[in-house]
Amino acid sequence: MSTIIGGVLPIAHTPFLNDDSIDFESLRRQIDWAFSVGADGFGTGMVSELLRLTFHERVALTEALGAINNGRGVFVAGVGAESTNQAIEYAKIAEKAGATAVMAIPPLSTRSPAHAVRDYFVALAESISIPVIVQDASGYVGQPIPLDVSVELLKRFGSEKILFKPEASPIGPNVSALRNATGGSARIFDGSGGICLVDCARRGIVGTMPGMEFLPGVIALWKALARKDEEAIYRLHFPICALVALQLQAGLDGFLAVEKYLLHKNGLFTTDRRRKPNAWSLDDETRAELDRLLTHLDAAVAAVSTTKT
Repeated sequence: MSTIIGGVLPIAHTPFLNDDSIDFESLRRQIDWAFSVGADGFGTGMVSELLRLTFHERVALTEALGAINNGRGVFVAGVGAESTNQAIEYAKIAEKAGATAVMAIPPLSTRSPAHAVRDYFVALAESISIPVIVQDASGYVGQPIPLDVSVELLKRFGSEKILFKPEASPIGPNVSALRNATGGSARIFDGSGGICLVDCARRGIVGTMPGMEFLPGVIALWKALARKDEEAIYRLHFPICALVALQLQAGLDGFLAVEKYLLHKNGLFTTDRRRKPNAWSLDDETRAELDRLLTHLDAAVAAVSTTKT
């Protein structure tokens, strides 16, 4: 492969205008900003609100992101769907649009047995020439992917074709279990939003896929981990943990509400609109706490940038 899939690959959020259409200008601003602060690429996934988009919107989003990327970094397209045929169609569209890899969760509407989950990912991998990231998002949606299925997929296709993003709790031990069961050959991403990044990094991950909202802090933390700067690691990690803890209280809607609020506040998004229905929204006190915590994260990033060698 010519492109290394690793490092910090934030998941892009889908901006909407007040008429609920996709805001492609804000989308471009978001991706340009991500590269400007040091991201290695980006992807789409659950916090891109993919499951709340129509088919044509998902296609348009994927094609637009491929054009916006224009070879600047890794582009991982989320293609998970409720049937194998749907996932394959999304994957083929993503490959044609220039995606570096695709990422998929298993179908959510059925409790699939292990062999059906395996067959879903086998069919997906065989339908395209680019790699597939197997995403277990069961920490907040869906059912866990059995470890045996992941091991079998890796044996069948190899580590250049199959990568992993385990988000089932407990995340750290599950990362280690996958690492150990594959003799260290599995290429694994953290998907905890940053709250488990330090723990997972010490267990041998190849990258992280956070949201965009705390991206400068996550990038600084990833670099501190790479150079084993323990003081900087925890100076950055603590405010990130506090911020993600606020998101976790409301699951996927908690992440979306915080992400959209901050991207809008920082001028990247025209609105903070989310696709409805929503189960949770920010109140004034949560916004105030977010703003207070962000001052601590910004100060930590500034301090680390001035003291690192």
